[in-house]
Amino acid sequence: MVSLDATPRPIDHVLRGEASAPALVDREGAVDYAAAENAVARIAGWLAALRLAPGSRVATWLPKTRAACWMPLAAARAGLVHVPVNPVLRRAQVAHILTDSGAALLLTQAARAATLEPGDVPAECLVMTEAGEGDALPRSDADPEALAALLYTSGSTGRPKGVMLSHANLWLGAIGVAHYLALAPEDRVLAVLPLGFDYGQNQLFSTWAAGACVAPLDYLTARDVVKAVERVAATTLAGVPPLWTQVLEADWPAEIAARLRRLTNSGGALTPAMVRALRARFPAARLFPMYGLTEAFRSTYLDPALVDAHPDSIGRAVPFAEVLVVRGDGTLAAPGEPGELVHAGPLVAHGYWRDAERTAARFRAAPASSRYGGTAVWSGDTVVADEAGLLRFVGRDDEMIKTAGHRVSPQEVEEAATAGDEVAEAVAVGVSDARQGQAIVLVARGPAIGEAALRARLKRALPAYMQPVRIDWHDELPRNANGKLDRAAIAAAAREVRV
Repeated sequence: MVSLDATPRPIDHVLRGEASAPALVDREGAVDYAAAENAVARIAGWLAALRLAPGSRVATWLPKTRAACWMPLAAARAGLVHVPVNPVLRRAQVAHILTDSGAALLLTQAARAATLEPGDVPAECLVMTEAGEGDALPRSDADPEALAALLYTSGSTGRPKGVMLSHANLWLGAIGVAHYLALAPEDRVLAVLPLGFDYGQNQLFSTWAAGACVAPLDYLTARDVVKAVERVAATTLAGVPPLWTQVLEADWPAEIAARLRRLTNSGGALTPAMVRALRARFPAARLFPMYGLTEAFRSTYLDPALVDAHPDSIGRAVPFAEVLVVRGDGTLAAPGEPGELVHAGPLVAHGYWRDAERTAARFRAAPASSRYGGTAVWSGDTVVADEAGLLRFVGRDDEMIKTAGHRVSPQEVEEAATAGDEVAEAVAVGVSDARQGQAIVLVARGPAIGEAALRARLKRALPAYMQPVRIDWHDELPRNANGKLDRAAIAAAAREVRV
C-alpha cells in the first residue's frame, strides 16, 4: 500500500514503478516505466526548446492518446502549466479556455485544429498537431506550491473558470487516492473518465504513484468498456453515475465481471438502488462512493465495508483533507443538522485563474474550529453528518446542472440559445433524470416553430452533454418584482413536467 507521506513533490516525479513494469497499456501495446519516463523527459525537452516563458500555459485538446497522458508531467517538468481541454468541447468553449488561460501552445489534432476560426486562438499561441522530442530533461526541482495545472470547470454563472492547481495539490491527491484505494503494482486501472476532469487526471497520477498500470480508453458504448476490461485484464474502474447506468444495462459475462476488484464513483452521488445493483453485478469488487469538487479535488470517500449498511453516504474525509459541516453563522453543525460542506487542508486549490472576485466568494478563511486553518473551500453544498461522522449529501445551493458527470453552467446554455434569433429569452434548468443524474430543459420565450432551427444551431455550438432534452416554449416568462426572470418559478414549473 502507498504510504501517506505528507511531503509533496513535483508532480513529474509520480512515475514510481519498477523500470520494467508496465505503466500504460493501449491498443498499440504496453509501455514500461522506463519508456514512460523517457517519453515524458523528451516531450519536456521539446517544450523547453520552444523557449516559452516560465509558467506559460500549454493546452492539450486531445483524446486519450499517449501524448495526452504524458503531457501533464512533461509540461510540469518544463516549468509550464498544463491546461487539459475536454475533447468533447466545441470550438466556442475551446476558444474561451485558450483566451482565458492565455495559452502559449495548443497541442491538438489536425481535424480539431481545422474547426477553429480566426480569433479563437490567442495571437501568440502556437498550434501543434504532434508532440515533438527534444533532449531528455531530468526530473524537476519545482517548488511544490508552484502552479502546475489549470482545470476548467463551469460555475453557476458565467463561463468556465480555471481552477489553479499546484504540484502539491496534484501530488497529495495522487498519494491519498492510491493509499485509500490500496492500489498495488499488479493493478490495472481502466481510465474511462476525461483527462480534463480532476478525477480523470488523477486516474493517471494515482495509478503511477502506486507503480500500477493505466489503460486509457475513449469509449462510445458500455459494451466498449466490457471489452476493454477483458482485453486489458482491468482490476479497477472509475466512473460517474451515468456510466454506471449504462454499465448495468450491458451484458457482463460472469468471468469478465469477476475481474474487477475495485469500483470508484465520483461526479454525483450514487442512489441506494444503484449501489445495490453494482454490488450484485460485481460481487468481487469493492465499491468506493466519493464526493469531490475541482476546487479541492476529493473531499470524502466511503469505506467499502460500510457501503451495504450506508448506501446513501459519501463517507468521511480523504487523506490530507479536513471536512467540516458548518452552519450559516460559521459554527459547526450538530450531528443530524444540515450545514455547508467546508473543505480545508493542503488539497485546497489556489483559487480561480485571474478571477479575484469569484476566488474571494469560494475560497475563504477556514472556520475557527479548523485544525488546518488558512484558506478553505466553501462548497455551497449542503450535507449532514450522523453520530458516527458519516456524511450524506443533501443538495446544491447553486444552480449548477450536474449532467452525465459534467458540471454545466445554465448561463452558458442560455447564451448559446439566445445567440440566434429563434429565442428572445431562455432559462436552462436541471431536472431529475435516472440515466444522467440531471437532464437539461430549456425554457424559452418565443414561437415553437423555431425549435428545429434552434436545435440545429445548438448542436453546432455545444457538446452533446449540454444539449437540452426538452424545450418548453412560452409566450411570456414569469418575472419577479424587480422585473428579472423568476428563475425559481421557471425551474419549479419545468420540473413538474416529466422528461
